[in-house]
Amino acid sequence: MGDTLITVIAIALAAVLMFVFPLMTMSDRTDDVSQLATETATTEFVDNVRTTGKLTLDNYSQFVENISSTGNSYDVEMELQVLDENPGKKTTQAEATKIGENVYYTMYTSQILDELDNSASGTKALKEGDIFSVSVKNTNTTLSQQLKNFFYSVTGNDTYTIAAEHAGIVTANGAGN
Repeated sequence: MGDTLITVIAIALAAVLMFVFPLMTMSDRTDDVSQLATETATTEFVDNVRTTGKLTLDNYSQFVENISSTGNSYDVEMELQVLDENPGKKTTQAEATKIGENVYYTMYTSQILDELDNSASGTKALKEGDIFSVSVKNTNTTLSQQLKNFFYSVTGNDTYTIAAEHAGIVTANGAGN
């Protein structure tokens, strides 16, 4: 009787070692690949907007499609700080001799998308000095998260494992291109 119990425990332990741990390792690697792909796509999207000075609905849709191709769903948050230059200044934004200060007003994802949707060309022209940032977080529970929740209770239901952020100052005027 005692030998049978030890044999059953040994078989159960062997099954865990042979199947569960490799599955956990592979699911962690899948999350790593998704993380890298999301970071790369986010960086490319923000840098494209910064260097061209244009935010287009097509580029945004392509960006969302690229990150969704990882098999996860994402919450994408965009923030655009628009430089509202003081009308009392005498020189360009790059010059140091100004009267007054420059002020930024902020537009968020819903406002930006509304403006892109209502625009005839689906384009929002930015100007040099604007600040554009994007934050991406996965909203689904990945296989790796599910396995960790089952075995370790490490992650909670509202945590994310795949995230990316990128921001920068626009370096080109989009209206002139």
